[in-house]
Amino acid sequence: MAYTFYNSEVIDIIDVTPAVKRFFFRIPEMENFNFAPGQFVQLDLPIESKIKTRSYSVASAPEGTNVLELVISLNEQGLGTPYLFNEIKVGSKLPLSQPAGKFMKPPVQSDIDICMVCTGTGIAPFRSFLRDLIHKNTPHKNIDLIFGTRYEKDVLYRDEMEALTQTMPNFTFTTVVSREENPIFSKKGYVHQVYQELYADKHPANFYLCGWKVMIKEAIQNLQDMGYDKKAIKFELYD
Repeated sequence: MAYTFYNSEVIDIIDVTPAVKRFFFRIPEMENFNFAPGQFVQLDLPIESKIKTRSYSVASAPEGTNVLELVISLNEQGLGTPYLFNEIKVGSKLPLSQPAGKFMKPPVQSDIDICMVCTGTGIAPFRSFLRDLIHKNTPHKNIDLIFGTRYEKDVLYRDEMEALTQTMPNFTFTTVVSREENPIFSKKGYVHQVYQELYADKHPANFYLCGWKVMIKEAIQNLQDMGYDKKAIKFELYD
Protein backbone atom coordinates (compact mmCIF):
# COMPACT_ATOMS: atom_id res chain seq x y z
CA MET A 1 0.00 0.00 0.00
CA ALA A 2 1.28 3.46 -0.91
CA TYR A 3 0.74 5.79 2.03
CA THR A 4 0.02 9.48 1.85
CA PHE A 5 2.25 11.45 4.24
CA TYR A 6 1.51 14.76 5.92
CA ASN A 7 3.76 17.29 7.60
CA SER A 8 3.49 16.92 11.37
CA GLU A 9 4.94 18.89 14.26
CA VAL A 10 5.81 17.51 17.70
CA ILE A 11 3.97 19.71 20.20
CA ASP A 12 4.68 17.81 23.43
CA ILE A 13 6.78 14.91 24.77
CA ILE A 14 6.13 13.25 28.12
CA ASP A 15 8.76 11.01 29.69
CA VAL A 16 6.86 8.09 31.21
CA THR A 17 9.82 5.89 32.12
CA PRO A 18 13.46 5.92 30.96
CA ALA A 19 12.38 3.62 28.12
CA VAL A 20 8.91 4.98 27.24
CA LYS A 21 7.80 8.38 25.95
CA ARG A 22 4.47 9.84 24.91
CA PHE A 23 4.76 11.92 21.72
CA PHE A 24 2.05 14.37 20.66
CA PHE A 25 1.89 15.30 16.97
CA ARG A 26 -0.13 18.02 15.25
CA ILE A 27 -0.92 18.01 11.52
CA PRO A 28 -1.25 21.74 10.72
CA GLU A 29 -2.71 21.25 7.23
CA MET A 30 -5.80 19.54 8.69
CA GLU A 31 -8.47 20.62 11.14
CA ASN A 32 -9.37 17.01 11.92
CA PHE A 33 -7.04 14.03 11.59
CA ASN A 34 -9.69 11.36 11.19
CA PHE A 35 -8.92 7.76 12.13
CA ALA A 36 -10.54 4.73 13.71
CA PRO A 37 -9.59 3.34 17.14
CA GLY A 38 -6.95 0.65 16.76
CA GLN A 39 -5.38 2.13 13.64
CA PHE A 40 -1.69 2.92 13.26
CA VAL A 41 0.36 5.58 11.51
CA GLN A 42 3.85 5.54 10.07
CA LEU A 43 6.65 8.01 10.76
CA ASP A 44 9.17 8.62 8.00
CA LEU A 45 12.49 8.94 9.82
CA PRO A 46 15.79 10.30 8.45
CA ILE A 47 17.79 7.22 9.42
CA GLU A 48 20.29 5.02 7.58
CA SER A 49 18.03 2.07 6.91
CA LYS A 50 16.55 0.28 3.90
CA ILE A 51 13.13 0.87 5.46
CA LYS A 52 12.96 4.34 7.00
CA THR A 53 9.33 4.21 8.14
CA ARG A 54 8.20 2.90 11.51
CA SER A 55 4.60 2.02 12.44
CA TYR A 56 2.96 2.97 15.76
CA SER A 57 -0.59 2.49 17.01
CA VAL A 58 -2.41 5.69 17.87
CA ALA A 59 -2.99 5.96 21.63
CA SER A 60 -5.44 8.85 21.50
CA ALA A 61 -9.05 8.77 20.34
CA PRO A 62 -10.53 10.44 17.25
CA GLU A 63 -12.15 13.46 18.88
CA GLY A 64 -12.25 15.97 16.07
CA THR A 65 -8.78 17.52 16.37
CA ASN A 66 -5.58 17.48 14.34
CA VAL A 67 -3.52 16.18 17.30
CA LEU A 68 -2.71 12.54 17.98
CA GLU A 69 -0.67 10.70 20.60
CA LEU A 70 1.83 7.88 20.14
CA VAL A 71 3.33 6.00 23.08
CA ILE A 72 6.69 4.56 22.09
CA SER A 73 9.10 2.17 23.78
CA LEU A 74 12.85 2.49 23.24
CA ASN A 75 14.59 -0.35 21.43
CA GLU A 76 18.28 0.38 21.91
CA GLN A 77 19.23 -2.23 19.28
CA GLY A 78 17.11 -0.56 16.63
CA LEU A 79 17.49 2.62 14.59
CA GLY A 80 14.03 4.19 14.72
CA THR A 81 13.32 4.63 18.41
CA PRO A 82 16.85 5.78 19.35
CA TYR A 83 16.42 8.56 16.78
CA LEU A 84 13.03 9.52 18.22
CA PHE A 85 14.32 9.47 21.81
CA ASN A 86 17.59 11.29 21.17
CA GLU A 87 16.87 13.68 18.31
CA ILE A 88 13.19 14.58 18.39
CA LYS A 89 12.23 17.62 20.48
CA VAL A 90 9.16 19.81 20.85
CA GLY A 91 8.99 21.71 17.57
CA SER A 92 10.54 18.93 15.49
CA LYS A 93 8.80 18.13 12.22
CA LEU A 94 8.32 14.66 10.73
CA PRO A 95 6.33 13.18 7.84
CA LEU A 96 3.41 11.23 9.33
CA SER A 97 1.22 8.92 7.27
CA GLN A 98 -2.49 8.50 6.84
CA PRO A 99 -3.98 6.02 9.34
CA ALA A 100 -4.26 2.35 8.41
CA GLY A 101 -5.37 -0.98 9.86
CA LYS A 102 -8.59 -2.62 11.03
CA PHE A 103 -7.46 -4.09 14.36
CA MET A 104 -10.43 -3.09 16.55
CA LYS A 105 -13.11 -3.94 13.97
CA PRO A 106 -15.91 -5.10 13.83
CA PRO A 107 -18.07 -2.57 15.74
CA VAL A 108 -18.83 -3.20 19.40
CA GLN A 109 -21.60 -5.72 20.01
CA SER A 110 -23.67 -4.81 23.04
CA ASP A 111 -24.38 -8.47 23.86
CA ILE A 112 -20.82 -9.90 23.70
CA ASP A 113 -17.97 -9.38 26.15
CA ILE A 114 -14.67 -7.87 25.03
CA CYS A 115 -11.33 -9.02 26.42
CA MET A 116 -8.25 -6.99 25.55
CA VAL A 117 -4.86 -8.44 26.45
CA CYS A 118 -1.68 -6.43 26.04
CA THR A 119 1.94 -6.08 27.06
CA GLY A 120 3.93 -2.85 27.16
CA THR A 121 2.97 -0.20 24.62
CA GLY A 122 0.46 -2.67 23.20
CA ILE A 123 -2.03 -0.82 25.39
CA ALA A 124 -2.09 2.04 22.85
CA PRO A 125 -4.91 0.84 20.55
CA PHE A 126 -6.98 -0.23 23.56
CA ARG A 127 -6.70 3.20 25.16
CA SER A 128 -7.87 4.72 21.88
CA PHE A 129 -10.76 2.27 21.74
CA LEU A 130 -11.88 2.94 25.33
CA ARG A 131 -11.67 6.72 24.99
CA ASP A 132 -13.72 6.51 21.80
CA LEU A 133 -16.40 4.42 23.52
CA ILE A 134 -16.69 7.06 26.22
CA HIS A 135 -16.67 9.94 23.74
CA LYS A 136 -19.49 8.37 21.71
CA ASN A 137 -21.31 6.84 24.71
CA THR A 138 -21.37 3.51 22.86
CA PRO A 139 -23.44 0.74 24.53
CA HIS A 140 -21.33 -2.26 25.46
CA LYS A 141 -21.32 -5.36 27.63
CA ASN A 142 -18.38 -6.33 29.87
CA ILE A 143 -14.92 -5.12 28.89
CA ASP A 144 -11.79 -6.58 30.50
CA LEU A 145 -8.38 -5.00 29.92
CA ILE A 146 -5.44 -7.13 31.02
CA PHE A 147 -2.02 -5.46 31.00
CA GLY A 148 1.23 -7.40 31.44
CA THR A 149 4.74 -6.12 32.04
CA ARG A 150 7.81 -6.93 34.10
CA TYR A 151 7.62 -4.33 36.89
CA GLU A 152 4.85 -2.16 38.32
CA LYS A 153 6.71 1.03 37.43
CA ASP A 154 6.24 0.07 33.78
CA VAL A 155 2.43 -0.08 33.89
CA LEU A 156 1.29 2.54 31.36
CA TYR A 157 -1.75 4.78 31.89
CA ARG A 158 -2.38 3.17 35.29
CA ASP A 159 -4.09 6.17 36.89
CA GLU A 160 -6.27 6.75 33.85
CA MET A 161 -7.35 3.12 33.55
CA GLU A 162 -8.02 2.76 37.27
CA ALA A 163 -10.15 5.91 37.15
CA LEU A 164 -12.12 4.37 34.29
CA THR A 165 -13.02 1.38 36.45
CA GLN A 166 -14.90 3.83 38.67
CA THR A 167 -16.70 5.74 35.93
CA MET A 168 -17.11 3.36 32.98
CA PRO A 169 -19.78 0.68 33.48
CA ASN A 170 -18.71 -2.97 33.24
CA PHE A 171 -15.02 -2.18 32.77
CA THR A 172 -12.20 -3.94 34.63
CA PHE A 173 -8.46 -3.28 34.51
CA THR A 174 -6.04 -5.97 35.70
CA THR A 175 -2.26 -5.59 35.76
CA VAL A 176 0.13 -8.52 35.94
CA VAL A 177 3.88 -8.29 36.54
CA SER A 178 6.35 -11.09 35.95
CA ARG A 179 9.49 -9.93 37.78
CA GLU A 180 8.26 -7.82 40.70
CA GLU A 181 8.97 -9.66 43.93
CA ASN A 182 6.08 -8.28 45.98
CA PRO A 183 3.73 -6.27 43.74
CA ILE A 184 1.35 -3.92 45.51
CA PHE A 185 -1.21 -3.12 42.82
CA SER A 186 -0.76 -6.04 40.44
CA LYS A 187 -1.02 -9.78 40.26
CA LYS A 188 2.22 -11.75 40.12
CA GLY A 189 2.72 -13.81 36.98
CA TYR A 190 1.57 -13.49 33.38
CA VAL A 191 -1.53 -12.29 31.55
CA HIS A 192 -2.58 -15.81 30.59
CA GLN A 193 -3.72 -16.83 34.05
CA VAL A 194 -6.08 -13.84 34.17
CA TYR A 195 -8.07 -14.41 30.98
CA GLN A 196 -8.07 -18.17 31.56
CA GLU A 197 -9.78 -17.55 34.90
CA LEU A 198 -12.17 -14.85 33.69
CA TYR A 199 -13.31 -16.88 30.69
CA ALA A 200 -13.10 -20.38 32.12
CA ASP A 201 -16.83 -20.86 31.51
CA LYS A 202 -16.32 -20.23 27.76
CA HIS A 203 -19.00 -17.51 27.59
CA PRO A 204 -19.22 -15.55 24.29
CA ALA A 205 -16.44 -12.98 23.87
CA ASN A 206 -14.24 -11.28 21.34
CA PHE A 207 -10.52 -11.21 22.15
CA TYR A 208 -7.99 -8.59 21.08
CA LEU A 209 -4.29 -9.22 21.67
CA CYS A 210 -1.55 -6.64 21.25
CA GLY A 211 2.08 -6.69 22.32
CA TRP A 212 5.02 -9.04 22.45
CA LYS A 213 5.08 -11.89 19.93
CA VAL A 214 5.64 -14.61 22.51
CA MET A 215 2.62 -13.50 24.55
CA ILE A 216 0.38 -13.37 21.51
CA LYS A 217 1.41 -16.76 20.21
CA GLU A 218 0.74 -18.38 23.58
CA ALA A 219 -2.56 -16.55 24.07
CA ILE A 220 -3.90 -17.60 20.67
CA GLN A 221 -3.13 -21.24 21.44
CA ASN A 222 -4.58 -21.01 24.95
CA LEU A 223 -7.83 -19.42 23.78
CA GLN A 224 -8.31 -22.01 21.07
CA ASP A 225 -7.60 -24.77 23.58
CA MET A 226 -10.28 -23.21 25.80
CA GLY A 227 -12.75 -23.64 22.95
CA TYR A 228 -12.84 -20.20 21.37
CA ASP A 229 -12.99 -19.99 17.59
CA LYS A 230 -10.06 -18.27 15.90
CA LYS A 231 -12.57 -15.84 14.33
CA ALA A 232 -13.13 -14.43 17.83
CA ILE A 233 -9.42 -13.68 18.24
CA LYS A 234 -7.69 -10.68 16.63
CA PHE A 235 -4.10 -9.69 17.24
CA GLU A 236 -1.42 -7.17 16.42
CA LEU A 237 2.25 -7.94 16.94
CA TYR A 238 4.77 -5.55 18.44
CA ASP A 239 8.49 -6.29 18.09
